[in-house]
Amino acid sequence: MERGRLRAVVFDVGHVLYEWDIRHLYARLIPDPARLEWFLANVVTRAWHFQHDAGRPFAETSAELIARFPDEADLIRAYGPRWLETIPGPVPGSLELVARLADQGVPLFAITNFAAEFWAMFRPTAPVFDRFTDIIVSGEERLMKPDPAIFALARKRFGLGDGEALFVDDQPANVAAAEAAGWLGHRFESAERLAADLSRLGLLAEEGAPAATR
Repeated sequence: MERGRLRAVVFDVGHVLYEWDIRHLYARLIPDPARLEWFLANVVTRAWHFQHDAGRPFAETSAELIARFPDEADLIRAYGPRWLETIPGPVPGSLELVARLADQGVPLFAITNFAAEFWAMFRPTAPVFDRFTDIIVSGEERLMKPDPAIFALARKRFGLGDGEALFVDDQPANVAAAEAAGWLGHRFESAERLAADLSRLGLLAEEGAPAATR
């Protein structure tokens, strides 16, 4: 199959555009360090949270968890309404990089492993996504990276074929899945390193330089 010209960037969200950690919420609610570590390791864990990214509603997952840890019911119930407190802010430099790409006419997309109900809370707080053409949210589609099916959906919905997109994600398995789907991949470590890669690939002009014709 003929490869198209690289012309778009597809971003992950967590740990690429915005920081995320359950600890940011519960450090405010559990002052004892040892108890905090126990709670994060045994009760509200990352593995438990990832059920939401796969499409399960918080009402179901929290009820199951409370049944297992009834003494922690109030803390478990706090997770849903206070979920935004798990996001302390953007990854340094990333939103500025998105703005530069958008200002230079580069089409922007995203594929994120994100609970549908939490995305509905978060999206209005993040106007940066107004610059994106389309965003695939795993909890809405009930498909999660690195499942090839979510990349097949993205190729179709975004209209980006082989070689036409650079996919940016912090997880090696997700980058590998995007490359297997026909896109270029970049494992995110910092906005500075990503900017250098985007410049090398001709997607990002130097600041102050005219944008390439697309």
